[in-house]
Amino acid sequence: MADKNQTTTKSIPPYMKAVSGSLGGVMEACCLQPIDVIKTRLQLDRTGAYRGIIHCGTTITRSEGVRALWKGLTPFATHLTLKYTLRMGSNAVLQSAFKDSQTGNLSHQGRLLAGFGAGVLEALVIVTPFEVVKIRLQQQRGLSPELLKYKGPIHCARMIIREEGLFGLWAGAAPTVMRNGTNQAAMFSAKNAFDGILWNKHEGDRKVIQPWQSMISGFLAGTVGPMCTGPFDVVKTRLMAQNRSGGELKYKGMFHAIKTIHAEEGLQALWKGLLPRLMRIPPGQAIMWAVADQVTGFYERRYLNN
Repeated sequence: MADKNQTTTKSIPPYMKAVSGSLGGVMEACCLQPIDVIKTRLQLDRTGAYRGIIHCGTTITRSEGVRALWKGLTPFATHLTLKYTLRMGSNAVLQSAFKDSQTGNLSHQGRLLAGFGAGVLEALVIVTPFEVVKIRLQQQRGLSPELLKYKGPIHCARMIIREEGLFGLWAGAAPTVMRNGTNQAAMFSAKNAFDGILWNKHEGDRKVIQPWQSMISGFLAGTVGPMCTGPFDVVKTRLMAQNRSGGELKYKGMFHAIKTIHAEEGLQALWKGLLPRLMRIPPGQAIMWAVADQVTGFYERRYLNN
């Protein structure tokens, strides 16, 4: 009974996890937006216009200006902040639900399920509509407002709803759910494992690891998902970039898109943009966890240090 009460006392509440995630998301967005723009342009490139990450970045800078590398920053930053708030909070709630009622322990399967559930929830509620807007903005060439169809994130969302209906904002929802669910199941489990293996850190033990330690654990945890979910990410981007208002759609859905891309561009095309994803996601996780762990660590020191 004493162990059970001790476990309950030492639990960090979901709202603190949500706050820590939101602050980490703001920092990540500001640092890594250019890599996300490059990743999107590479994934949408069907003609080989870009010869790689550096060539893509320099081409965008030369033809559209440096500011073009921060296209879509407003929806990206808002999306990351809301996404991490929901991800961290819902994962904490689901982990509590999956804990053993007698011991208060969380099994490996429970941690995976909590991560997957958090990923599915964030994909449907936040990620899909924000990424549709972000990708539509990022695929536009140039910076002159009069030449752009979408003038900004709000205008873009309104245009999509007007031309394609409300569900146009949820284009590519299926691969987004698969990508995010798998990513978060792997990420939360890997982060917990690396914290324990590398730093002997366990939640509620009142031990606060240093930001550089959080960055290492977060970076390592962020490398697994992109390699496994590359095809889902490419398909998501292609489906979201389609304008449903005119003519026949090239891609009819997730599986049709996978078959079409494989037939027309080869198997390797399903992993287009993997390198910029690996340049963005693991560093992004490193930045986010460095902030989040300090926030939750402060809470542990102040309120769980009994």
